[in-house]
Amino acid sequence: MFALVSVQIELSERMFAWARPYERYQLDELPGVLLVLVLGLAWYAWRRVGDARQELRLRSEAEERLRHALADKRELAATALRRQEHDRRELAREMHDELGQLINAAKIDAVTLRDAAADDGVSLTTDAIVRSLDHMDGVVRGILQRLRPVGLDELGLDAALEDCVDRWRRRLPGVDFRLAIDDRLGGFHEATSIAIYRLVQEGMTNVAKHAHATAVDIEVARDPESRSVRLSVRDNGVGSRDPYGRHGLGLIGMRERVESLGGEFLIRGADSGFSFTARLPIRGPESA
Repeated sequence: MFALVSVQIELSERMFAWARPYERYQLDELPGVLLVLVLGLAWYAWRRVGDARQELRLRSEAEERLRHALADKRELAATALRRQEHDRRELAREMHDELGQLINAAKIDAVTLRDAAADDGVSLTTDAIVRSLDHMDGVVRGILQRLRPVGLDELGLDAALEDCVDRWRRRLPGVDFRLAIDDRLGGFHEATSIAIYRLVQEGMTNVAKHAHATAVDIEVARDPESRSVRLSVRDNGVGSRDPYGRHGLGLIGMRERVESLGGEFLIRGADSGFSFTARLPIRGPESA
């Protein structure tokens, strides 16, 4: 179009006629100079486009390597968690079958000895033995509960969560624990159920150590549309100015556990109150 207009109006002739009085300024050389400048800018733009494409290619390759590394890291974390839970289950079973039986047998022998003893000194000694065995039995049960919640395998996730919260109610009588569980809860993959239980367990530990709260809300709900389960824990404690947990491993471990299962972990910290939300894929029999 520019060429057609130039031919129509005789642009070159007009420019030559206009530049003739100013020959001393060599204005007639201006088109050539402009042409060289345009060619130089075009070459520079072409070089920059090539450099940008090379940079994008290298960045894409780096992002691809990073994605693979992140996937390997999550798979490794998931494998480590599965192995950890398996070892806990085996250890809890061995302690229950071996140590628990020995404690019960020793307690029965001590009670029999106490009932049969006539001497007061022996009776006092056997009473002390019985009390020690009762204390030992309670300690072993507590260790078993932390290693592997029995109710999780026998009664399901909802019963295990209720038992966990009940134990924290006894430990912290000044805190109002409110637990809301969806009626549709259940049918999850074992890793998902264990992750939810461990998150509640760690959340209650953080409340006891750091929150100084008077009320804690725990909610577990199922989202059939996204085929996921959502866990939220909120307290009205002192809050946190470091909501990402850079000074502790508790929140980092919780995030790693959730992300290893392909879920999302969100934290909300403020000067008053603290909460976290975890969304985990169901991956149960329905999704299989």
